[in-house]
Amino acid sequence: MTVLTNSIKIHSKGENDLIDLTSQTSDFVKKSGISKGIITIFVSGSTGSITTIEYEPGLVQDFPEMLSRIAPENLDYGHEQMWHDGNGHSHVKASLVGPSLTVPFIDGKLCLGRWQQIVFLELDTRSRTRNLVLQILGE
Repeated sequence: MTVLTNSIKIHSKGENDLIDLTSQTSDFVKKSGISKGIITIFVSGSTGSITTIEYEPGLVQDFPEMLSRIAPENLDYGHEQMWHDGNGHSHVKASLVGPSLTVPFIDGKLCLGRWQQIVFLELDTRSRTRNLVLQILGE
């Protein structure tokens, strides 16, 4: 079994910015020379998330709007009471979606559905530079 690790930096525009990571993830798998295994994509930080969606304009709009209905900005959050940094809702949303995703691959190709892309979702209230860790486990 082989483990390979890579990191990539991305720059978000701020809250609700969705960034397609599919190509970068696929490229790392192809360049690894590993035929089958899993790749994990992980964001270091408590206000960013990784998931899959169909990366098209409707869902790019719908997904953040759905999260805003679940964790609206204008609620009273304990995090906000503690830190007064205006992003209590960001932490709640990021916790719901999660910081990582694991995708299997076979013959060097990600096992994604036809309309499925890997995305990073910025949930913090400001633009950020994020460090993402990509780690392959396979043979």
